[in-house]
Order: sequence, then structure tokens, then C-alpha cells
Amino acid sequence: MKFQITAIFIFFTLNIIAQNKFIAHRGASHLAPENTVASAKLAWELGADAVEIDVYLSKDNRVMVIHDKNTKRTCSGKKNLEIKDNPSMLLRDLDAGIWKGEEFKGEKIPFLKEIIETVPDGKTLVVEIKCGSEILPALKRSVEKFEKSKQIVFICFDWKTILDTQKEFPDYKCYWLSSSKSGLNKKMEEAAEKGLAGVNLKYSIIDEAVVAMAEENNLEVLTWTVDDANEAKRLTEIGVVGITTNRPKWLKEEMAKL
Repeated sequence: MKFQITAIFIFFTLNIIAQNKFIAHRGASHLAPENTVASAKLAWELGADAVEIDVYLSKDNRVMVIHDKNTKRTCSGKKNLEIKDNPSMLLRDLDAGIWKGEEFKGEKIPFLKEIIETVPDGKTLVVEIKCGSEILPALKRSVEKFEKSKQIVFICFDWKTILDTQKEFPDYKCYWLSSSKSGLNKKMEEAAEKGLAGVNLKYSIIDEAVVAMAEENNLEVLTWTVDDANEAKRLTEIGVVGITTNRPKWLKEEMAKL
């Protein structure tokens, strides 16, 4: 009997985990330099269900994969370059990997297309738009040639930009990002009206009431950034369907132990 109960518990736990997607935050950023091809490839190797990246538009209208509006934090060299004010060729002259370790020396700020090329069948790329709607024409050129509408989703904090993105990419899922609970119910109603797929919320503002409200509006709930197994388990059990984490393989394994 004890063996049967244990087996049932393990099955239940694994089933809960299987219902969720583990989204690698800026790739496998705990181990590799964030928002690089190396980080994306490592995340896939570690079994991530999805990879989340950030994009800005360069001066020459190329979609660049980087979290910050400038190169100061993640790129080596004396120059601190603003992404929007510099051409992609100059931005890619900088080393975006060596700060994480000698083995990553030579990693460049990727073009979006270089990350898309790494996405395996059945996996998802989550693209966070860090600038405004001005990026959309270039984004469309980068994305549409790959015909991966079911594998690429868009997220953004700016309300107007995510709505513009949904209009520009009607066949792609789009999610509004937020870290505030204030006015959230109203915003979820508006998100449903505008055809968004869901909301992507900071984990600390998510509770059963928030998930229930989302479900009433047929919205999915994603969350960021969770590196604690107990918190990930709580969120999964109340209905969150995607958890962004810096440590996808480790988090999945730790959840299975709970």
C-alpha cells in the first residue's frame, strides 16, 4: 500500500510538472552569457521547453538580441553603445560573452534570426520587445521567413506596443507583461477584448484570484523569474502554465523531488 501511495504521488507530481512549460530566462543564463546563441543552445540541451530573449532595434533597423538599451553591462570593451543609436556592425564588434567566462569569448550580440535558427521542433521562442512599435516592420521581416508562427510568441510591458504587435502578427500569441497588481483585473478584461493570448506576471503578484480572473477571460498566465522549486510548484498548482527561470533543468529536477 505504501508503495502504491508513493507511486501515485510521484505520478501526480510529474503530471503537474508536465503541464507547465519551463522558459529559460535569456537562455540558460545561469550558466552562459545571457541573450547569446550559446545561451540559447545550452537551454535547449538542458531540456528547456522555451527560451526567452529580449530585442531592441539598431540604427540600421536590425533586430538585436540584448536586454539593456546599451552595451555597458554585458559587452566588453571601452565603448558603451546605445543600441538605437548605432549600426549593427559596430554593435557586433563587441564581445558579449567573455564576461561570463573565457569559454564564451567571441560571442556576439545576436541578430534575432540567429536565435530563431536554434529553435528545435516542438519548442517555443519567447520574444520580449524592449523598445516600442517602431521595431515591428523589422521584426516582421526577421520572423516571417521562418514560418514558425506556432513556435514564436511575443511579450511586452508597454500596452500600446503589445496591442500593435498583436495586430501586426495576428497568427502569433502575444502576452502583456506586468509586475503590478493595481488595475490588473481591468487590464485582463481589455487583454481578452483585444485578442491577447494571456498575461505574463511577476510571480509575487500571482495568487488563485488572479489565475481565476485570467481563466474567466480565457487568458493564459505565464510568470517570471522563478528559481525556487517551492514557489514554482505553488504557481503550477494554481494554474500558471509557463514559468520563466534562469535554471530550467535544475528547477524541473528540484520540483520533482517535492
